[in-house]
Amino acid sequence: MEPEIRGSRAVSVETVVSRPEGEVVSRTTTAAGATVRAPVPNPRTWSPDDPYLYDLTVRLLDAGGRELDRVASYAGMRSIGLVKDSQGRQRITLNGKILFQQGMLDQGFWPDGLHTPPTDGAMRHDIAQAKRMGFNMLRKHIKVAPKRWYYWADRMGMLVWQDMPSLTAQTGGTNGVPSEEARAKFEAETTDVVDQLDSVTSLVTWVPFNEGWGEFDTARITERIQRQDPSRLVNAASGVNCCNSLPDTGAGDIYDDHTYVGPGTPEATAERAAVDGEYGGLGLVEQGHLWPGQPGAYEMTETRAELTERYGQLSDDLISAIERNGLSAAVYTQVSDVENEVNGLMTYDRKITKPDVASIRADNETIIEAGSP
Repeated sequence: MEPEIRGSRAVSVETVVSRPEGEVVSRTTTAAGATVRAPVPNPRTWSPDDPYLYDLTVRLLDAGGRELDRVASYAGMRSIGLVKDSQGRQRITLNGKILFQQGMLDQGFWPDGLHTPPTDGAMRHDIAQAKRMGFNMLRKHIKVAPKRWYYWADRMGMLVWQDMPSLTAQTGGTNGVPSEEARAKFEAETTDVVDQLDSVTSLVTWVPFNEGWGEFDTARITERIQRQDPSRLVNAASGVNCCNSLPDTGAGDIYDDHTYVGPGTPEATAERAAVDGEYGGLGLVEQGHLWPGQPGAYEMTETRAELTERYGQLSDDLISAIERNGLSAAVYTQVSDVENEVNGLMTYDRKITKPDVASIRADNETIIEAGSP
């Protein structure tokens, strides 16, 4: 931590790390403006199964030790990284152990606010439902959520991949390339997002580009993010195999392709982990819970039972891909319906969870186990 303090008054900074039940783990006092390193011996690490968070209190003290101000927060202890498996393929690890990340695409749309969730409880609900269905990761897609959403991901134990909001090729540019002004804004805002979300325990992967939307200088942008935040992985170009993506640069920690309905079969290598960044997209119309217009999906099902069965079939195929190709993660499309996209596991209004929750949870638990040797 680096406390920012204005003024010349002689003050010091006391940092206290404690367990939720109150036991003090460490107490550190430093000069104002100095970098604070608070030791946590024998840490209890954070994970989706055990989202353990330490309490953090920072106090500003005068020369006599009198408290002038304080701020309270929390911190989780976790690491994300890569390790080669027995076949020499890169696999994603959490806290030093291979953990398959079975995720959902989370666009974070709401019928009454579009990008703005109606309540704090609504944000919590989406994460809670994803956990009920056995998912351990959400890919926050092409938007930055309110900070409170990340708080609930930290508290409830949900890994997060963070997309950068995309440019379009038409942003004042020519020949499919965004304008110089648009590119400069994208880079500046990417830097701001990485800085803003730096303390989020659950956030483990940055995704600067998706399916080529406004993509430019992929390797350079990826390396810039890696320099700014070496503590997380960077998935340089999600869906590099499709749509308007530029040719694969080999940059970043992850090779990511999209296959509908899939799942896809990207292969992990000695250099990068492989993930299926989007698959599925199975649709089901729930009358009385639709947005005006023509509903659509990559594949339509007729009943909740059929949707549940098809999810199970895709899960079996995904397990085969994991075992053959060493996949580290997969992202099912998607958390909820979004306007005319009816491929959510919940309706747009969140009033109906379409498939059988117990069945989906069992499928996901089997997937995670298969991918976590």
